[in-house]
Amino acid sequence: MRILLVEDEPDLAQWLMRSLGKQAGFTIEWSNDGLVAYKRLLIEEFDAIILDLGIPGMDGNTLLSRLRADDDRTPILILTARDSLADRVDTLESGADDFLPKPFMIEELVARLNALIRRSRGRDKPRLSCGNLHYDMGKQRFLLDEQVLQVTPRESEVLTVLIQKSEEPVNKKFILERLLAHDTNDEIGIESIEVIIHRLRKKLQQSTVQITTLRGIGYCLEPIPDDEI
Repeated sequence: MRILLVEDEPDLAQWLMRSLGKQAGFTIEWSNDGLVAYKRLLIEEFDAIILDLGIPGMDGNTLLSRLRADDDRTPILILTARDSLADRVDTLESGADDFLPKPFMIEELVARLNALIRRSRGRDKPRLSCGNLHYDMGKQRFLLDEQVLQVTPRESEVLTVLIQKSEEPVNKKFILERLLAHDTNDEIGIESIEVIIHRLRKKLQQSTVQITTLRGIGYCLEPIPDDEI
């Protein structure tokens, strides 16, 4: 899961990046300026946003309002020291999805982020599914008919992206950005994505799902029609 953290306190930001990566395997991108964050969100896609209200450049309330006015529906969790009822009501009515006052426990933040991401994908259970392929978000593993699917870390990252957007097209550049967020190996390129997709197709041969190539767009993970199984 790729999260944008918008927070101007460096120590807190560094702690969150380490803790969220260790506790839940999230990939955290950090911005300490609201305007910079807004410009990133115009061209990049994230699974959720952690937003502090008291940030420079563009304050958190303005950033929140601007994103919702743009119809950006990325789940947004507000982190702030302001904990009055009026503050909570104002931010939620402005379009925030959740509100967590400082100080907080990292376990609660992880749980709230997972819940927001599940709801944004229309899921109420702590795992994603497509056909008989399931992704257990808690244990970070794939299951085929409840049997663990053996995949490499890169294969897992690519398959995670596809199952998060199952039955939707995902372009190669988006997948590559997710891989690079976890692996800074300069040798990873579009050709690497094609090789990984080829390996995943082999591993999914006995499943009820398939990875379809959409020429000029990318890939789509979707159930195999019943009459083709």
